[in-house]
Amino acid sequence: MYDSKSSLLILLFLINCLFFSDADSGRKCSNTSSLNGFESNFTMVQHQLRGHLKILDDCSFEVTRFDMLSGSSDVIFWGADSLDFSNFTRGFPISDHRLNQTTYKKASFSVQLFPNLTWDQINVLSIWDITTTSDFGHVTLPLNGSDQDSDLVHTMFDNCKNLSDNYRVRWSLNVEENWIEIGLEAATRTMNYMAFGWANPNRTKELMSGADVAVAAFTEEGRPFVDDFYITRYSECMLDTKDGSAIGVCPDVVYENSKNNMMVNNTRLVYGHRRDGVSFVRYRRPLKSTDEKYDLPVNPTEEMTVIWALGMMKPPDTIRPYYLPQNHGGPKKVMYGHLVINVSESVDDCFGPLDAKDKEDQDLIIADANVPLVVTTGEAWHYPNPPNPSKVLYINKKEAPVLRVERGVPVKFSVQAGHDVALYVTSDCLGGNATSRNATETIYSGGPAAEGVVASPYELVWAPDRNTPDQVYYQSLYQQKMGWRVQVVDGGLSDMYNSSVFLDDQQVTFFWTLLEDSISFAARGVKKSGYLAIGFGSGMVNSYAYVGWIDNTGKGRVNTYWIDGKDASNVHPTNENLTHVRCRSENGIITLEFTRPFKPSCSHNNRPECKNILDPTTPLRVIWAMGAKWTDEHLSERNMHSVTSQRPVRVLLMRGSSEAEQDLRPVLAVHGFMMFLAWGILLPGGILAARYLKHVKGDGWYQIHVYLQYSGLAIVLLALLFAVAELRGFFVSSLHVKFGIAAIFFASVQPVNAYLRPKKPATGEEASSERLLWEYFHVIVGRGTIVVGIAALFTGMKHLGERYGGENVHGLSWALTMWFLIGALMVIYLEYRERQRRRNRLLGRGNWVLGNVEEEDSVDLLSPNRASAQNGLQNSGLMEVQLEPLNR
Repeated sequence: MYDSKSSLLILLFLINCLFFSDADSGRKCSNTSSLNGFESNFTMVQHQLRGHLKILDDCSFEVTRFDMLSGSSDVIFWGADSLDFSNFTRGFPISDHRLNQTTYKKASFSVQLFPNLTWDQINVLSIWDITTTSDFGHVTLPLNGSDQDSDLVHTMFDNCKNLSDNYRVRWSLNVEENWIEIGLEAATRTMNYMAFGWANPNRTKELMSGADVAVAAFTEEGRPFVDDFYITRYSECMLDTKDGSAIGVCPDVVYENSKNNMMVNNTRLVYGHRRDGVSFVRYRRPLKSTDEKYDLPVNPTEEMTVIWALGMMKPPDTIRPYYLPQNHGGPKKVMYGHLVINVSESVDDCFGPLDAKDKEDQDLIIADANVPLVVTTGEAWHYPNPPNPSKVLYINKKEAPVLRVERGVPVKFSVQAGHDVALYVTSDCLGGNATSRNATETIYSGGPAAEGVVASPYELVWAPDRNTPDQVYYQSLYQQKMGWRVQVVDGGLSDMYNSSVFLDDQQVTFFWTLLEDSISFAARGVKKSGYLAIGFGSGMVNSYAYVGWIDNTGKGRVNTYWIDGKDASNVHPTNENLTHVRCRSENGIITLEFTRPFKPSCSHNNRPECKNILDPTTPLRVIWAMGAKWTDEHLSERNMHSVTSQRPVRVLLMRGSSEAEQDLRPVLAVHGFMMFLAWGILLPGGILAARYLKHVKGDGWYQIHVYLQYSGLAIVLLALLFAVAELRGFFVSSLHVKFGIAAIFFASVQPVNAYLRPKKPATGEEASSERLLWEYFHVIVGRGTIVVGIAALFTGMKHLGERYGGENVHGLSWALTMWFLIGALMVIYLEYRERQRRRNRLLGRGNWVLGNVEEEDSVDLLSPNRASAQNGLQNSGLMEVQLEPLNR
């Protein structure tokens, strides 16, 4: 009792120390660091990160006005010595505060450092994604308390105004120095322009005419620029061929034609970037310009009308060597508009970061099966996932582009990156051999051997298939973060699958690819529907159905069912082991895909799906149905199909084709007839000859036995070749094939056994033990072979009945049964006659044949009465008399 109370008190004390010591450390943080009170804005790197940082004391800091697009599940605060790749990636967490999978909008929060950390250990404070080893944004702390150059951070402004849902203007004003800095920010395409400026105050209509605007955009190389434009007419900039004057939306320098060297471009680029599909350009212009002809003065204390637009930018050509905006088009307040603002008033209605639909900023290369992708290395200028090493992979002279490939279309790489770079395609976003980081990865192609130089390139061929994920990465095996993303998209289904056929009525296309122990299927309708179903069976009743549809959330679904009737209550869900399941709808046309094993893995074989076994060597009956709506709950008559196939189509999985409904395939019919001829007539006939014809004069029984056995074996082997050729392969899958192989093996053993038989004993001699053993083995194997062969015949008929159906197969099975029943009755009769003959011989009733002196061959060596019969003949004193010609 005492010990338990003491233990409880100690536990409570430890818990108190644990929690309250942390609380005390937060409250009693000292203020000795020279960085206390330091403030700075975050430098945006990725995820539209903006924010303001202030160090509160020796162990905490505050973040305000914080914007960031959602990251992974492991976004943390990170400390590093410097911004170079090696130091940055070897950094360390500085707090347990996490910013996980959340979009931040003007957030404010305080963060405490880990107890064992001080500001002296941190030179760079970053917001870091552990999963991708990525820097979203950072603040560089001043060394030894020195001041930081705040001008290095260009994305923060005093004011922000939404022009549209995807376009913002930010600005900071300095009236004393006569300038205003403006930041244009839009979720738009790379080559689109962003225009913003002041309308002529004397106009109330057609505000664009006479307006002074700045047009900002990016060149094809990704360099930002901004130009001062003046608008004289609602049109693209045009030059008069007579006097060379300009009219339309033209740069100021075009109007002056650069003759008097007048400085009319009064906008100065400060900074620009493309991040996450968002263009950002910061520039400075004077409030009152010296160019009074083309620039309008900006009154900082009055409300003035501004105009804005987004649109396509036309690159320079030999006639007009300027980037010129094209007609913005589009709806008002989306692609263009105007509003009244006072730049001296504090405005901030930009709530949260812009979120572009397409966040990919890198070059996109679409792989062509006929053109190799040249892989080299070069310096990292615009690597999309900072921090980056100094050297990254280039494909077709483009720095770390996004690579788009199609499933089923081979991709060729010509690796010329040097012997220290081994290309491989991996599931790991960092590369550099994930096992070295104790991480797991799937390697889809490449490896240590995939390295080469310009003089001796290495050709790597990768064929993404339908099971390749939507996103993988090309990387170097020896260094992290040299490559980038690979977008894997669906190509044509004919590229993704090896075989395809039209089903009945040619309204559904059926695709498949045979794998080692499984098969991948796809089906696509040719008309709009709410669901598409394919079934394996000769009709809806007693079939296995696979139904694909789009549910209420827009997600594609594929479910499996067993159907044993024509009502909704007869559709029973099953639990098949489907993998790589996909279903999509394009303009109402359903496509479903899945992979399943040939033989379901069932622990309880009484479930219906356990009998859904596919044999690639035999035709698969496929039917289809389409309807308006499907649900996996509460099936009713409304879920029944509106259109369906009229008959099943037999799909030949091995041959990659289909065939019309027929009772029996001709080649397989020949195979079956030949096997019946061998196992039903010739081989049993040979055994009957050896058993019941030994009393015939001479060795005729032996000749008949040998000829029938060898003929039967030859026909069996020939029939086997017919089946293998028709099915294009030899597959041990069905029970029929297993019985057939066993029968052929034992039948092939008999000739070898006959060749090795010991010498038979002379007349009157006892048979040797080797001879007796051989006779037992020969007889048992022969009779057993016939039993197995007959089993192969019956299982073959059953196999045809299951796969081909048809009443003829059923009738043939009965005919085969009657044949062997008659054969069995005949054997019983012959056996009875043989026993009667032996009994008569033992009683001395004329048991001799004229001229037959080989009595030992007429006696069954395996008969239990053999020894007693011989002894009886000797003891009875009876003498055999042989008649000879008188003249001998």
